Formats: sequence, C-alpha cells, structure tokens
Amino acid sequence: MNNLILTKKILNWYDNNKRTLPWRKKCSQKQREYFTLVSEFMLQQTQVSTVIPYFKNFIKNIPNLDSLAKINEKKLLKYWEGLGYYSRVKNLKKTAKIIVIKYKKKLPITLGELTKLPGIGEYTANAILAIAFNKPYIPLDGNIERIIKRLLNLKSEAEISKENLIKQKKILGTSNRSSDYAQALMELGALICKPKKPLCDKCPLIKNCKSYKKQDFEITIKRKKKIDKFFMIKIFTRGTKILLIKNTKFNFLKNLKIFPMEEISKPKNLKKSLNFKMSNMNMNINIKVMKKMSNIKNSSWIEQSKFNSYTLPTFTKKIFSLLSKYL
Repeated sequence: MNNLILTKKILNWYDNNKRTLPWRKKCSQKQREYFTLVSEFMLQQTQVSTVIPYFKNFIKNIPNLDSLAKINEKKLLKYWEGLGYYSRVKNLKKTAKIIVIKYKKKLPITLGELTKLPGIGEYTANAILAIAFNKPYIPLDGNIERIIKRLLNLKSEAEISKENLIKQKKILGTSNRSSDYAQALMELGALICKPKKPLCDKCPLIKNCKSYKKQDFEITIKRKKKIDKFFMIKIFTRGTKILLIKNTKFNFLKNLKIFPMEEISKPKNLKKSLNFKMSNMNMNINIKVMKKMSNIKNSSWIEQSKFNSYTLPTFTKKIFSLLSKYL
C-alpha cells in the first residue's frame, strides 16, 4: 500500500468535505494554539456536536490564556457546566497558569513538555503538536484507530492492542500539511468510517481497505468491564432549601456539589432504584428523605426554586429533577 497515495486521497477528500468548526477558523498562530488547547480538552470523551456551542461560549467569555489563567473558578465551572468530567476544566486552568508563567504565554512544542502539563496525555499532546504546530504527529483517537483496524482488517486482541495500533499507524504516512492531515483522519473516521454502517461508497480508501474487500466491517473493541455499584442518597430539606455537600469522598465529581451519599451493598429491592452511567460504572441509586438533620461537613443550603441557576454538575441536577416524587 503506497503511503503517499493514501495520504493524498485522504487530504483531497478532506479539502472537499471537511466540516466548518469554530476551532478551525482562520486566525493568528497565538489564537490557533489557544483554540486547539481548549477544543482538545473539551473533546476528551465528548462528541463534536456537543462541544461546538460550549466552545463558542467559552471562547467568547474567556478569549485567551491570560483570562483563562486568572478567571474565578466559579465562573469557569459555569462556562463548562453540562460538559461533565469537570476535572478537565480544572486541569485546563492549571495548564493555562503554567503556560503563562513558565512558557511566557506560548504552548510548549515538545511531546515531553506537553505531557507534563495537567490534563495532557499522549493523545492530546500529539493532537496539539499536529494541529497547532503542523508537526508530523498522528493522534490516535477512536476515529483513527477505527480507520487502521478496517484498512488492515485487525480483529484479534493482540492486533487491536494500543501498542500494535501505534506501530500500524505508519501505514497512514505523513504530510507537510500535518495540521490538516491529523484533522482529515479524525474527520474521515467520524463522518465516513463510522462504528456501525460505514459509508464505504463515499470513502476515498475503498480500494485500499481489506475490510471492504472481505465485506467485514465489524470493529473489535477492547471494552472496559462494567462495574455495578450501589449508593444511597440522603435528602435533607429546611423550608424551601435543600442540602448539598462538597464531594471530597468519591473519585467521581471530585470537589463538586452533590447530594449527601454513601456507597452501600446491593439492596434486595432494586425496582425503585435510579440508574446512572458514569464512565465504566453503572450506578444504582436509592433515595432516602431524612427527617432529622445531623452536622455534615462542607455542606450548604440551596434554594430549590433557583436550583438550576447554580453551577452544579449534571448528575446533581438530574437527581434534583427526580425528587418531586420523594418530597
């Protein structure tokens, strides 16, 4: 398979089919670095369509690294509210502060320096180097992994391992348009080489694809084992107010406001449980309205009529929306 021909096919497809996304608009190098940093943090575990309005609002209110490094955390969380995985935005601010102080407001341009910054792993560092600095890196996200798996018809656990996919990505070659090429590969995976029902008739790589030749499009995924956990949420009220606490106990939603809750053993009656999915955890939740109030650390009373105007994680707001049947 000729890498150069493959690269040209992908870039030609991208030039004619790429989406108009707010972080791709023409801008100065300084803005490109900032747009890439913010968008890549937002796109971690979140779909493009979801990120677009959040990115626009975030950039409108926090237009550069300086303002991000200085912004009040309460305001920052408000602009992120609804995107979830709040540790991302906290790490984004920490990274901005380091870049402003240590790197004189310029993103570092080596993999080693980037991966030392909070919230930036191997993938995000590769994406930044390719997109913001036009360096010949290919970030291995789910979309690009899928293209490699289908091109080579990789199926076994050894073939789809991260180590092997890193080795096999050399099949994609490189380009002097590294910024466009990284985005082109992501775009091709997202729009054409979809997880189910890929649009092969629109794919520029149809003649090079072993999966197409075999008419075998099923993707083998190394799935995380789902963990079932059980929790009791306690509801305390005082007049028209309801109690929330700062979460210092659980690894999820760390330091954010949640209802008082504790992990419990599997109850006998699961029919009345609420069910939430959080990463690879399947949360089964029972709600208990408490009549007696005890002293709880890091707690605060929230006016119920103004609940949705507070900066709170989606998880907490969803629980609140279900409380009418309990109160």
